[in-house]
Formats: sequence, C-alpha cells, structure tokens
Amino acid sequence: MNILHKVKRLEAGMTRAVERAAREWSRSGAREPLEVVDAIVDAVSDRLEPAARGRYVFPFNRVHVTVVAASRDARARFAAVFESEPTLQDRVVSRLRDAGCDPSGLQCAVTFAPRRSPDWHTPDFHVDFARGAPTTAIPAAVSAAETRPEPVAPAARELTLTIVHGTAEQPNYVFSLPRVNLGRCAEVRDSLSRLVRTNHVAFVDLPETSNRSVSRQHAHIEYVDAGRHYRLRDDRSAHGTSIVRNGRTVLVPAGSRGIRLESGDEIVLGEARARVGIS
Repeated sequence: MNILHKVKRLEAGMTRAVERAAREWSRSGAREPLEVVDAIVDAVSDRLEPAARGRYVFPFNRVHVTVVAASRDARARFAAVFESEPTLQDRVVSRLRDAGCDPSGLQCAVTFAPRRSPDWHTPDFHVDFARGAPTTAIPAAVSAAETRPEPVAPAARELTLTIVHGTAEQPNYVFSLPRVNLGRCAEVRDSLSRLVRTNHVAFVDLPETSNRSVSRQHAHIEYVDAGRHYRLRDDRSAHGTSIVRNGRTVLVPAGSRGIRLESGDEIVLGEARARVGIS
C-alpha cells in the first residue's frame, strides 16, 4: 500500500507537471475555478507523510489557501465553487480519508489576492500549512460533511489593505477572514524553528528602516460578528500601532480591545503604512 500510494503520487505529480507545461506553452490562460479546486486538493495531498504499517499522516490541521482573483466577479465565481457541495473542505477531508488519515479538526480558510506573489509555485493559487492547538476530537464514524468546523459568520464587507509605505510581499490584499495577522516575515518561528504564527500581510525582512520597524508579531485585525465591523489590535509590538484618520493619529494601545476600522484609515505599523478599504 505504501509503495502503491507513492507510485500514484508520482504519476499525479508527473501529470500535473505535463499539464502545467502544456498550458504555459499554449498560453491558454487561467484555469477555471473547478480546475483550481482540484489542484488545491492535489497540493494538500502532496504534503502527506508516510507512517508505520503503510499508513499516512497529515501533519497539519490548518490550511490557508490564497487564490488569484483580480475582480469582484472573479472572487464571486471562486467563492461559489468553493462553497458548493462538495465544498473545498469536503474535498480535502475526503482525499485525506482516502489516504487513511484522520482529518478531524481540520480547518480550511480562503483568501483572495489581485495577483500572484513571486514566491508562489503555481500561477493561480498558493497554500500555506500550519499546525495549531488541537481541537475537540470528533468520532471517526462522523461523515466528512459533519467534520467541518462550525462556519464563521462571513464579513458583511470585504477588507482591502493597500501598502502605501514599506515593502510587503504583495502591494494589495483582499480578505474575508475572521482574523488577519500583520507583521514582518510570512512565518514566525521560535528558537527551535517551530511555527508560531503566519502573517497574512507580511512585510519583507529587508534592512530598510520602514520594514525593520515592523515587529514579527506586530498587530492583527479581527472581524467582530456582533457589531459587523473590523477592529485593529496591537500585539505588543516594539514600535507601536496607530491609525491615521482624517489627518488625526489614533494610538492603538497594546493589550486593549483595539480600535474600530473605517474605510480610508491608514494603519501605521512602526514606520510602515497600509490603507484600509471596506466595501
């Protein structure tokens, strides 16, 4: 079983490589949403690790997918496919179960970006993997659909962040997540190289002053379901967090409940800045 699965993975990888090369050669354009979904599931499957007795394990419980969708129409098309039955979560769970893994507690999140980042391995999406605190165990007999975590109420409006000072991995970001981390470097690791945080808005670790003033775990934005708004919170950064609104600077005290964001605000992280759009 172990060898057979390796052979299947090798064949699938070769097939995807040939298809990718054919698309690039023919310049056939972007893939359809359903094709992207299949490719995402394959990318997740590629991270399976062999275990004892021919079994496989999936070492992560959080999957964050960023998809290129430059327009509102494109984002709507992808969202409709991701949320239709079987959902992206269902497809990932099913693939992991087929490999003999227990996907209980797995969480999938999707973010849209106007263009690909240079460090992506695929032209239309990127997948980040992480492992957080384990969630409550779910009986193995529960169906794949039932293993989905309770959905978070979607934000009423899209949150757009445009970098206006400093250098981030992308110039523009579009989110509909319940929490968006801001900081320096995409991944923050401890002294033992263990992943402790993933920054959704990641300022590049360059020696220039504006970027160096951004802490690795600088701040985060939360969507408050009850009030249907976003709040900016400082994560005890070294150089502080504030908001510039109508020419006035509002400090975000560390450890506080944060400041409510409005469209047109500029978030100040040390010396770096990002403009807020809420639509």
